[in-house]
Amino acid sequence: MLNQKVADLRQDYRKASLSESDVAGLPLQQFEKWWQEAISSELPEPNAMTLATSTPDGRPSARIVLLKSFDAEGFLFFTNYQSRKGLELAANPQVSLLFFWQELERQVRIEGTVIKAPEPVSDAYYLSRPAGSRIGAIASPQSQVIPDREYLEHKVKQVEQKYGGVTPERPSYWGGYLVKPDMVEFWQGRSSRLHDRIRYSWQQDNWKIERLAP
Repeated sequence: MLNQKVADLRQDYRKASLSESDVAGLPLQQFEKWWQEAISSELPEPNAMTLATSTPDGRPSARIVLLKSFDAEGFLFFTNYQSRKGLELAANPQVSLLFFWQELERQVRIEGTVIKAPEPVSDAYYLSRPAGSRIGAIASPQSQVIPDREYLEHKVKQVEQKYGGVTPERPSYWGGYLVKPDMVEFWQGRSSRLHDRIRYSWQQDNWKIERLAP
């Protein structure tokens, strides 16, 4: 049943436009341009992105994770390998990422495959984290059912006592993933829902740039 109060929520987008002649020749270059504009605009957590995974039989799940780096190889994030997303990635490496920068009226959609980051990369990032985050990565059995909050707090105290102020090494079940894109779409909001959509798709040995209907 249509809820009219919800259906009537709308915003007309008028801040910018995007054409084929505007975009860079490579998707990473275009992402870098938009990323720098997001940083310059001081958006709250511009590195927050939706990560969508699915089981081998196609049941999807999505959650927000934080981008930690990007380059020509792909987009890097970190998590528990034994979490729901980690198990789904092990069974089905096809993923999707979504950035939504509301203040700029922009989205970036990324599709591709995921691989585990090299261990030195995961080690370096783990050791750069605040002490509480390092302890939490060890203590939390991510995605597993736990009886209550007190259980988790007790596990944290156990880990703190075990290491006694010494920096723990990265646990083997926690580390990075690199999303290697084969499709990147840049979406710029426009008036009357006639949005600009420019898609880069990897075809054989080159990126093809196309405009999509909104």
